[in-house]
Amino acid sequence: MNFLRGVMGGQSAGPQHTEAETIQKLCDRVASSTLLDDRRNAVRALKSLSKKYRLEVGIQAMEHLIHVLQTDRSDSEIIAYALDTLYNIISNDEEEEVEENSTKQSEDLGSQFTEIFIKQPENVTLLLSLLEEFDFHVRWPGVRLLTSLLKQLGPPVQQIILVSPMGVSRLMDLLADSREIIRNDGVLLLQALTRGNGAIQKIVAFENAFERLLDIITEEGNSDGGIVVEDCLILLQNLLKTNNSNQNFFKEGSYIQRMKPWFEVGDENSGWSAQKVTNLHLMLQLVRVLVSPTNPPGATSSCQKAMFQCGLLQQLCTILMATGIPADILTETINTVSEVIRGCQVNQDYFASVNAPSNPPRPAIVVLLMSMVNERQPFVLRCAVLYCFQCFLYKNQKGQGEIVATLLPSTIDATGSSVSAGQLLCGGLFSTDSLSNWCAAVALAHALQGNATQKEQLLRVQLATSIGNPPVSLLQQCTNILSQGSKIQTRVGLLMLLCTWLSNCPIAVTHFLHNSANVPFLTGQIAENLGEEEQLVQGLCALLLGISIYFNDNSLENYMKEKLKQLIEKRIGKENFIEKLGFISKHELYSRASQKPQPNFPSPEYMIFDHEFTKLVKELEGIITKAIYKSSEEDKKEEEVKKTLEQHDNIVTHYKNMIREQDLQLEELKQQVSTLKCQNEQLQTAVTQQASQIQQHKDQYNLLKVQLGKDNHHQGSHGDGAQVNGIQPEEISRLREEVEELKSQQGLLQSQLAEKDSLIENLKSSQVSAGNEQASAAASPRDSEQIVELKQELTALKSQLNSQSLEITRLQAENRELLQRAEALAKSAPVEGENENVATAKTTDVEGRLSALLQETKELKSEIKALSEEKTAIKMQLDSSNSTIAILQMEKDKLGIEVTDSKKEQDDLLVLLADQDQKILSLKSKLKILGHPVEEEDESGDQDDDDDETDDGDKDQDI
Repeated sequence: MNFLRGVMGGQSAGPQHTEAETIQKLCDRVASSTLLDDRRNAVRALKSLSKKYRLEVGIQAMEHLIHVLQTDRSDSEIIAYALDTLYNIISNDEEEEVEENSTKQSEDLGSQFTEIFIKQPENVTLLLSLLEEFDFHVRWPGVRLLTSLLKQLGPPVQQIILVSPMGVSRLMDLLADSREIIRNDGVLLLQALTRGNGAIQKIVAFENAFERLLDIITEEGNSDGGIVVEDCLILLQNLLKTNNSNQNFFKEGSYIQRMKPWFEVGDENSGWSAQKVTNLHLMLQLVRVLVSPTNPPGATSSCQKAMFQCGLLQQLCTILMATGIPADILTETINTVSEVIRGCQVNQDYFASVNAPSNPPRPAIVVLLMSMVNERQPFVLRCAVLYCFQCFLYKNQKGQGEIVATLLPSTIDATGSSVSAGQLLCGGLFSTDSLSNWCAAVALAHALQGNATQKEQLLRVQLATSIGNPPVSLLQQCTNILSQGSKIQTRVGLLMLLCTWLSNCPIAVTHFLHNSANVPFLTGQIAENLGEEEQLVQGLCALLLGISIYFNDNSLENYMKEKLKQLIEKRIGKENFIEKLGFISKHELYSRASQKPQPNFPSPEYMIFDHEFTKLVKELEGIITKAIYKSSEEDKKEEEVKKTLEQHDNIVTHYKNMIREQDLQLEELKQQVSTLKCQNEQLQTAVTQQASQIQQHKDQYNLLKVQLGKDNHHQGSHGDGAQVNGIQPEEISRLREEVEELKSQQGLLQSQLAEKDSLIENLKSSQVSAGNEQASAAASPRDSEQIVELKQELTALKSQLNSQSLEITRLQAENRELLQRAEALAKSAPVEGENENVATAKTTDVEGRLSALLQETKELKSEIKALSEEKTAIKMQLDSSNSTIAILQMEKDKLGIEVTDSKKEQDDLLVLLADQDQKILSLKSKLKILGHPVEEEDESGDQDDDDDETDDGDKDQDI
């Protein structure tokens, strides 16, 4: 501590000798007193002296105060005094010195005392352990002291906390404290802790910091909250800015959705306090942190999509079009919307559909462009609108086409009732305000960036300069204004527009060179020796002339590449030309513009370069330098190589188109194959259903057969004879007559029974001849053969379907082989440097391969057609089988009904015959009892009849 004593000795207005002695005595009491009350009173006295005599107390008492923290933890009051005293020594917050020297000396004291305190890392660990105490008088001073240490020497204190076990977790508990003052100071502590330390930021984020901070913001009233909301937002920015891991965690945790209520500010003119403006400004900046162009593209894109899906972008657009919004909030909202839509097609399409609440409604883009070209609007607002327009067109060829289309003759509103974006840009391009000229030129250049189609379309734009004069093209009007010697800012903007327009567009170069005054103007500008202010214009003119040489297709005889290079060498000199070209990248504002896409300038005179244009300069500067130094022979060789490459590219493009067509055809074939597969599955299902139906019919047939056999067996059981009883003699004559009569009736019934039997036999024979295998009771071996044939037919159908599936698999394999051959064709395109004979041979080889591929494709189509025909035939066969089965089912039902009827009639006849036999037997028995002789022929005849009936029954039973 010798350096501190030196500082104390050098102070001009040090304390009196009595105060120094008092501090020494108090320190002795703290160190030597055995009573706690004495030590407590001494520490309290040191606290009261620490603000005024900061240096002396710090030098003499710091070591004793740290010892108190270690030994007297049981007494919260002395701990609180010690922490407050250390805070007064280390902190610079409450110093009352006004002079600069005193303030600077005070800051040095704070950092020096902090260095002494953290020299022993155990002191910081001790302080962290004290924060676990719930006592307000211990916890709050501890939070303040640790915050002060982080403010004085952040990185070393952060490192000590980082390696301390559970150090960050202890500090995170402060956010859950029910006492607001501790919670709020805990937020300030975490701000200092997370500043510039990615490892601590990740730990804090994974300790559920996002959830707690968003809850605090919601509890405090979102944007209407106080300074606590501001502190929470600053802490969120510390956690998310340049920390890709935390940004991804924030998005995956669905915390972006919780940001939407922040921007529900309404449309009222009142209620915009300074704190609310600050809060909303920080909220917008937090959104920009998540979608910053400096973030990884994948992370930015996912956040942009999430903001659209949860309605955050829509809410921001509502603020954008609302009235009564403060200017700085409106500017920051425009910048935020710009980065939310930048490079995201879905968000860009939505922004294009947003309309301002005017009558009639106007697109938001038009309203913003009106502000950009209005010189009365604030400079920062105009820069924000330009950035928004650039972001809207970034990687958005659809939007570029829509903007350029508003300039074309076919789309211009002849009535003049509405103003289009193209008209506003033209108006700004040719206005008297140089800033409007520059902004409109840069905006129009972004509509052409990387889009050759729109560069060619813009050549069609015609402008009416004055009444009675013919219209001139937009390209010609730009060069006319350039040659009139306008302000530097205007000329720089127009030259950037022309360079962007002509690059990678030979047609635009031809149109530019077609005006005979353009090349002499450029060479005259480059050749002159002008001041430093004009050197930038000279460099841009050199760049434009170099673009006209490099992208020249030699379609104009007077302005071919070689002639333009000769002109440069004659009037300017190649070295001088290259030197002037280098003025662009050496300009002091060039490097500033190349850092960030956002046009952020302190004042209008610094608005010179555009970010995208600096990329173009970097790309073309070396190419143009090489092109200027190339000889005519090298140019000819390069032209030949280019032509060869173009021919090869055309061939390759042709083949790619053919391959693309074949891919489409193959896709169609694949769809057809998938359709056939579905139909195949349906047919297989139908076959399975038919097989199950056939099995059901077989079961029904067997059941009928069994039932019919039982009925015939029952009929045969009625032929048994009965016992004969006697009869009285006086009835003999009458019984004989009855016997004769019954015999005649029996003969009649037997003849009817024979007719019925013959009818049943006829039905059975007709059923067999019709091929019905289910309904006949006397089924022959031919029926089973027909069932077997039907099964074989179904098996054949299934085998055909399987073969068709194999054929489809083979076609898919040939399809893959075709694709491989097509890729081989694309790779076999000739490379740069091959001579013409080799290229011709390869071209012939490629054409031969292509013809072979076409032939194979035709064969594939024919095979597919044949498969389709086979499938149709199979389907017809299935339909025929289904119809045959249906017919057989109907015939079976009819025969079943007829058999049932026949069985009923037969049962009736059998019952009648049984009754007759019973009566005859009873009469015979009576005759025998009466003593009347009965003829044996009758009995034998009856027995024969019974035997015949029994035989018939046995036959039926066999059936």
